[in-house]
Amino acid sequence: MSEIYFVRHGQASFGSGNYDQLSALGHRQSVLLGEYFAARGLQFDQLLAGDMQRHRETAEGIARGMPQGLPAAEVRQELNEFDFHSILRAYLAQHPEDALPDKPQVRDFFRRLRKAILLWSDDGLQGDLPEPWSGFEQRMQSIGEEIAGRFAGQRVLVVSSGGAIAMLLRLLLQAPAETMVDLNLQTRNTAITQCVIGGGKLRLVSFNGIPHLEHPQRSELISYA
Repeated sequence: MSEIYFVRHGQASFGSGNYDQLSALGHRQSVLLGEYFAARGLQFDQLLAGDMQRHRETAEGIARGMPQGLPAAEVRQELNEFDFHSILRAYLAQHPEDALPDKPQVRDFFRRLRKAILLWSDDGLQGDLPEPWSGFEQRMQSIGEEIAGRFAGQRVLVVSSGGAIAMLLRLLLQAPAETMVDLNLQTRNTAITQCVIGGGKLRLVSFNGIPHLEHPQRSELISYA
């Protein structure tokens, strides 16, 4: 059986000078996920990860939670998140009436980001963006096909980001752009999205699972940013 475990990074440092680094909570989430994998006796044949700091730190935390550790990471830029900071800035430049409040909460950010991504998907954002929507689609299509073609019969851990995983799922499901946005904004930190390989393709088994955090004493460890 081919099992592919896509994991979103742990909580990043929203509102700080460097979003890309994990928060203290993000580090804890990652270790707990590793402990969950170890308790289930899961061992991974391969580890793929984006090259962002939050991806590396998440993989390191998972490895710390597993006595047997993880394979050396194959670092792939294709698994990086889209540049949501640039997307949001472009949207706010076009819609100054929708400016963020002085002390924005995560919900303020998400509400505007949803509008920004939908406009991006419709080629409605102006300015010099680092990546077009079609480019984001193509790189996730490409890495998804590569994973399906390379790892038959293996158990693989893939550490990435919410938007990247959501785009991959949207392509697998042949769903509209709005589905990617909805999946992205509801994906929890260190959530597991499990796929299998069948007929040379990735096939979705489960989405957004956090079994390592589903405990009454761990409800405060669940996060979305």
